[in-house]
Amino acid sequence: MIARIHVNQHHIRYNKKNPAETKPVLTVKTYKSNNYTDAIEIAGPSKVVYLPEQPLSCGAKVWIECAHEDLIYEKS
Repeated sequence: MIARIHVNQHHIRYNKKNPAETKPVLTVKTYKSNNYTDAIEIAGPSKVVYLPEQPLSCGAKVWIECAHEDLIYEKS
């Protein structure tokens, strides 16, 4: 299953205004879920994609694609 990882700029702005209760800034999207985290290790091949003319449904224009099975979520 393909996973797309992108940085959530809304959470970065929120965290700047609310340092006592921060939100994770990385979003991992698959066709069936969204997972949020602050650190991810990619254990297999991946690629960085920039498609400003075809952004993701969330608006992201740059993301990393890899196999979801290759992701290791780190606790923050």
